[in-house]
Amino acid sequence: MQLTGIHHLTAITAQAGANHAFYTGTLGMRLVKKTVNQDDVSAYHLFYADAVASPGSDLTFFDWSVPAERRGTHSVIRTALRVAGRDTLDWWAERLTAAGVAHDGIVERDGRLTLDFEDPEGQRLALIDDGGAGEANPWDRSPVPVERQIRGLGPIVMSVPALEQTDIVLTRVMEMRRVREYELAGSKVHVYEMGEGGPAAELHVAVEPHLKPARQGAGAVHHVAFRTPDMEQYRAWATRLNELRVPSSGPVDRFYFKSLYFREPNGILFEIATDGPGFAQDEPLETLGESLSLPPFLEARRAQIEAGLTPLTA
Repeated sequence: MQLTGIHHLTAITAQAGANHAFYTGTLGMRLVKKTVNQDDVSAYHLFYADAVASPGSDLTFFDWSVPAERRGTHSVIRTALRVAGRDTLDWWAERLTAAGVAHDGIVERDGRLTLDFEDPEGQRLALIDDGGAGEANPWDRSPVPVERQIRGLGPIVMSVPALEQTDIVLTRVMEMRRVREYELAGSKVHVYEMGEGGPAAELHVAVEPHLKPARQGAGAVHHVAFRTPDMEQYRAWATRLNELRVPSSGPVDRFYFKSLYFREPNGILFEIATDGPGFAQDEPLETLGESLSLPPFLEARRAQIEAGLTPLTA
């Protein structure tokens, strides 16, 4: 039983229209699902991904009218997005500059070329060179050329004040492997990998005891989800958490995938999510994200839900 990589990451925006414009326009990602937060139907849940909404390519946002986050530890602090090649990172540096998006320039970090930047609400992101390994699913309607497009999620970086308890959860409960370390801004970062490893299957844990706890808000990450390939392993994870007495949500049916939620010792919310059935089961692949999708258990409330949402205009 092995987690195979990052499934998706969900963050928070207070400006859904501007968020949509940035991720589909500046970053060229595809809006593959426009739906609502199933626990708060007054809020959009927007999913940006590759052309076919592959598991591991989804960067998603809850639209909540909240103040900006207070940065600190006990939180996810940066989300990497994979691209292929140094020349592609050079291209992105020029594109971000032309769009007025500040960035830190291309550096080598943990053996990979990396370009750090932030979205307009301060969501901390990075583009990393993954060497072009593995499958890619470019979107032919993206404003970004096929060879320059974001290929999927890369390593997720989280901050904790102490490593010991988090390490126990990652290695003994979630069966990740602790493989190496590097320095970042004076702090030690420990790298954990899942499945076959590689940038799409890594969680990086920065130890930052000098920081105060973060407070979630716009620009923050809500949770990170990890991939499990099928229902058999999903049920096994639910059983494992129960047997180890790790408090969890128990199985949750999100219609597009099955979910299982729990918190690591610093309060960071983790999710284990199935690869399927996927986003194309309630609308054609060709028109994903073009209209509001609701899971069957919310369909009867469509009129009420649509009336409470603001159209996505920047």
